[in-house]
Amino acid sequence: MGVVVPLGEKNDGGRASLQPLLDLVAPDMERINETILSHAQSHVDMIPQLAGHLINSGGKRLRPMLTLATSRMFGYEGEHHIPLATAVEFMHTATLLHDDVVDESDWRRGKKAARLIWGNQASVLVGDYLLGQAFKMMVETGILEALRILSNAAAIIAEGEVLQLAAQNDVSTTEDAYMEVIDAKTAALFSAAAELGAVVAKRPREEQEALVSYGRNLGIAFQLVDDALDYAGESDKLGKATGDDFREGKITLPVVLSYRRGSGEERAFWKRVMEKGEQREGDLEQALEIMNRHDAITGTMERARHYGAIARDAMAWFPQSGPRDALMEAVDFCIARVS
Repeated sequence: MGVVVPLGEKNDGGRASLQPLLDLVAPDMERINETILSHAQSHVDMIPQLAGHLINSGGKRLRPMLTLATSRMFGYEGEHHIPLATAVEFMHTATLLHDDVVDESDWRRGKKAARLIWGNQASVLVGDYLLGQAFKMMVETGILEALRILSNAAAIIAEGEVLQLAAQNDVSTTEDAYMEVIDAKTAALFSAAAELGAVVAKRPREEQEALVSYGRNLGIAFQLVDDALDYAGESDKLGKATGDDFREGKITLPVVLSYRRGSGEERAFWKRVMEKGEQREGDLEQALEIMNRHDAITGTMERARHYGAIARDAMAWFPQSGPRDALMEAVDFCIARVS
């Protein structure tokens, strides 16, 4: 009988950590930060002010780290991984600016959303500026395949935004429909970021495909854990208030599962607070009770572990190395954020 090792713990029983990945990419991340600062500059004062507000707000920058780590895994010694990883981060930052406008979010990483300070129009336009800078950096590398990968990711992310908008506040959203949204909105950029390391190192197609699978499944797991954390996390660790998704009426997997599994009375509750936006004092606590009653957060984490396991299996294609192990432990770390 085999031994089952839960995701979220290392095989030696220690806690999973992002530190091996951070240590691996630390020298390159310093260069990434310098490149971010230089390419976020503009003679239009509002652009660096607004971009800097979000760029400097404490995100982990996991996506560009994937590009750096996968290129390091193949022993790449060129320079193209720096602008491409920076382009990935700019694309991510642009989507956050756009997301906050579409979702009418008030907070991002524990700080006021840029749209509350500079307005919706400025947030959208600066997001567009960052996308333009991202594509400029892609083109300057001269790697057509990298341009194809990231431009395709940009199109998929936009499709995910439209899909989410169509399902906004709709509690009857199916799990399949929700998974389609996060596959596009979150996983597409994770997948592209990981694949870029193989592209710059000119690795064969099967190795690129393995990293596509790793990135995609890590991205899905990452988003599902975020969904669970919004209801089960601690505010000081989240960088935002617990229940923000609830207050903003966002349909995430814990809500989808609770609605599907709930009674008629419980479904009426979800329609009132999510579809109609009629939230009262004590509704968040009631939502948590319903979720716990139907194991919605547990179910969300079960799915996150499933996708995390697929991501780890994708990395098994490659021989053991420090970079490979750091990338695999990053999966465990993402899952362990809930525990």
